[in-house]
Amino acid sequence: MDLSNMSVGDLRNLQEQIKQEMKKREVQEVQKAREQILAIAQSVGVPLKDLMAATGRSSSTKGNSVAVRYRHPDNAQQQWTGRGRQPKWVKEWVEGGKSLDKLRV
Repeated sequence: MDLSNMSVGDLRNLQEQIKQEMKKREVQEVQKAREQILAIAQSVGVPLKDLMAATGRSSSTKGNSVAVRYRHPDNAQQQWTGRGRQPKWVKEWVEGGKSLDKLRV
């Protein structure tokens, strides 16, 4: 295909066709891979639920809370899992020269 003889409009049209075809093929490839994985799991007798749990992506673990790792000694309502941004009370505790280890549960 000689692109040098195509107009800008034709090139844009071709570009859009390529994008659509790539999306279609990506969906097909994912579906094919999914089918292959399921076939392998079935051939060795592994239920899909167990297979997903082994990858850490099981829907049964979705929504489970994370254990609290830090708790304010004077107010048990103030607690933090240690994930994400430090709560204001933790930041104030550390900036006050106190050790974060003293808050550890």
